[in-house]
Formats: sequence, C-alpha cells, structure tokens
Amino acid sequence: MESTYPTSADRDPFLWKQAKARVSFRLHLRSYLIVNAGLWLIWAISSFTSHTNYGGFRLPWPLFAMIGWGIGLASHYFSVYHRGSEQQMVEDEYRKLKNNEGGTFL
Repeated sequence: MESTYPTSADRDPFLWKQAKARVSFRLHLRSYLIVNAGLWLIWAISSFTSHTNYGGFRLPWPLFAMIGWGIGLASHYFSVYHRGSEQQMVEDEYRKLKNNEGGTFL
C-alpha cells in the first residue's frame, strides 16, 4: 500500500512543523476535555453521595484543575495559531537591528 504522506524531499519543513504543532494542540485539548469531564464526574458523584454537610456548599475543586490547566492550554493555543511565522519574526528583528531601530525585549 502506498503512503499518502509526502516524502521528506517533497514537503516544506516549516509547514510540516506547523502541522505537527496543530495536531499536538488538538491532542492536548482532547486530553483536557476528557480528564476534566472525569474530574467533574468524580466531584458530582462524591458531592451528592457524601453524608457530610458543609452548610449546603460543595467546593467545586475540579474548577482549580480547569483553571490551571486551562492557562497552559490557552498558552499552547496561542503559540500554535497566533504566533506568526518564526522565520518572519526573525527577519523583522534582523531588519530592526540592521536599521538601528533597536526594538523591545518582547
């Protein structure tokens, strides 16, 4: 059976790297959704079957995992989909340095 993937000689290394990064993000997102759904399920089952009453309030502890991991997931998303071309960024920085514009750290 013939492979549908382009050979390394036929593919653009930048596009291949970008495709791998996008697939990596989608796998990260899938893990985030599955694990957090499981955490919320555990919280719901343990909250409604518990005989201990804390004044009627049940701390939704999966929220802490969602927020912490969500920050990392958002960072991953922006690095994959909104960072621009690394090559273009390097060329812009080189142009600034060559024209003595300096530039900022970030």
